[in-house]
Amino acid sequence: MTKPDSTPPPNFIRNIIDEDLKTNKYGGRVHTRFPPEPNGYLHIGHAKSICLNFGLAADYGGPCNLRYDDTNPSKEELEYVESIKEDVRWLGFDWEDREFYASDYFEQLYEYAIQLIKAGKAYVDDLSADEIREYRGTLTKPGKESPYRNRTVEENLELFERMQAGEFEDGSRVLRAKIDMASPNLNMRDPVMYRILHAEHHRSGNKWCIYPTYDFTHGQSDSIEEITHSICTLEFEDHRPLYDWFLDELNLYHPQQIEFARLNLSYTVMSKRMLLELVEHGHVTGWDDPRMPTISGFRRRGYTPESIRDFCERIGVAKRGSMVDIALLEHCVREDLNRRAPRVMAVLRPLRVVIDNYPEGQVEELDALNSPEDPSMGTRKVPFSRVLYIEREDFREDPPKKFYRLAPGREVRLRYAYFVKCVDVVKDEQTGEVVELHCTYDPETRGGDSPDGRKVRATLHWVSASHSLEAEVRLYDHLFVKPDPTDNKDGSDFETHLNPNSLETLTSCRLEPSLAGAAPGSRYQFERLGYFCVDSIDSSQGALIFNRTATLRDTWAKIEKAQTSMTGVREAEKEAKTAKREVGAPSSDKREDLEPIEREITIDDFSKIDLRVGIIREASLLEGSKKLIRLMVDLGEGRLRQTFAGIRSAYPEPEKLVGKKVIVVANLKPRQMRFGLSEGMVLSGSAADRLSIATFDGEPLPGDKVS
Repeated sequence: MTKPDSTPPPNFIRNIIDEDLKTNKYGGRVHTRFPPEPNGYLHIGHAKSICLNFGLAADYGGPCNLRYDDTNPSKEELEYVESIKEDVRWLGFDWEDREFYASDYFEQLYEYAIQLIKAGKAYVDDLSADEIREYRGTLTKPGKESPYRNRTVEENLELFERMQAGEFEDGSRVLRAKIDMASPNLNMRDPVMYRILHAEHHRSGNKWCIYPTYDFTHGQSDSIEEITHSICTLEFEDHRPLYDWFLDELNLYHPQQIEFARLNLSYTVMSKRMLLELVEHGHVTGWDDPRMPTISGFRRRGYTPESIRDFCERIGVAKRGSMVDIALLEHCVREDLNRRAPRVMAVLRPLRVVIDNYPEGQVEELDALNSPEDPSMGTRKVPFSRVLYIEREDFREDPPKKFYRLAPGREVRLRYAYFVKCVDVVKDEQTGEVVELHCTYDPETRGGDSPDGRKVRATLHWVSASHSLEAEVRLYDHLFVKPDPTDNKDGSDFETHLNPNSLETLTSCRLEPSLAGAAPGSRYQFERLGYFCVDSIDSSQGALIFNRTATLRDTWAKIEKAQTSMTGVREAEKEAKTAKREVGAPSSDKREDLEPIEREITIDDFSKIDLRVGIIREASLLEGSKKLIRLMVDLGEGRLRQTFAGIRSAYPEPEKLVGKKVIVVANLKPRQMRFGLSEGMVLSGSAADRLSIATFDGEPLPGDKVS
């Protein structure tokens, strides 16, 4: 068996590092850092940065530092410091003895500031924050110099020392770099280096009352730690000239700042400010609420570190921003839990079932598989008795077409047990609700097969009523109803897009007894329902609480949705046939073999399709498929997307497609196929005897929008 290729996929950052190693730029070293600000809990975007920085260091045999950017004591707390350590460790990374703080360098940074003042490169400014913004100018209008810009070196030194001594009030003065108020880059228009802030620091206490800004701290901290590649998100690209300016003016060792696109994930927000508002406004229970995109939230929901690392590797590293569908993250956790989560049976909305012909008082211990994916996980015993619970949605008194589960007079299989047939239905006299089913069982079908060869079309999960455990189950869904909650073109606030159904709490759920000792954080697949974990905060031995991590695919829901959709299509077609109006002029070029045009959609429907330019980098035949070929397509994301296209008949030598520019539907939900995960669709034209892929002329770039 061929081992999978574990070589990390190429990206522009690796290309830069490889070139630096060739030229011996840093003496053959690679040294990175992860520099969080301890003013909140880390989210999935930080996970991408953690995996990137620690992953690059490991791949190139170098170290990665954990450095806290703790330069704003008014927003930083020790709680956040500890949570960051926990999150990085949980993801599987170790900074060893390289835990640093920007506050470790406050003395050195102060000396650097003095050095710039003495060189005439920094000055104390008395303008207020509003005046500084006004003097700064705009993108189209140059700034104007502060009236305090030309103070003498001696005056600036005296004022800066008095700032440090605590003689001035907060906000009354700042230290600014003297660069260029007419620079086209606003960050170079005399940026603030120090501000006055009388606040207790979580490490240095009240020793300091002036604190350096991130821009002044960032590069010098990298230099002190001898970082080689300082990897930041794309919003710091315009700050790079300032990063370079400080290091050059101070004549310090000079790391290289490299920027990559931050992660944007659909149906959630990544702004710490917005996440804090969600907590403070009571929309969630805290930073670790399982609906939050925080690492602690994902951990509490039941995500594994392996699934998050896999997700971060799949999305790759790019220079331009894009929205990643949360469905890809959900796919990663399903794929991982499918391998590692033991199977159990749980009934979330119980419906009582009495098996009339089963002996009263009898209990059987049936063998159940812990995992069909991993036989080494063994089996367990589940009790079977006369009174059971099944899912309420597994019964229909008047079953629609293609509903194969339990119904009056119908026989189904109970998982690991017997065939049962519904013979009676008991309803509440007041409401008419079904409260109990009476069934008979066939004792010859133990284990789920009939000796006479008769077949049933559904298998249901169940629990024994007298042996089952009562539990609370929390069903989590997306936190927002809008893919991009921050899209406020209509003037709406992001909180208006919150999903009112993001949490459904079910009580009186019934679980099989093997879960009695389930430890907090342990993960399971509830058969036919999804992946769940024991809540690590609220659950206890006497009161179990489970959180839903991810759903399974629901075949019936898809059928029901398709039936509803088709009803609408048929009605539309009927209206179109009865409408007696002509659209357009007749043409002599009508094709007799033309397939019917699909029903009309609106421009809003079409706008939901994100078409992008892609370049085929790899193309190969698929063993075991007569129609499909495998394409690896570059959409400018810093990674290649895998897609499967049914064009083998037209391209028997698929390698000839390499280099072609194609149109890709980029926002299709990832789909797990027999051959692997498909992440998009390459467009092609087809007829009964012709097939060709849609390609471009000209020089569009990978990732360009197609409209």
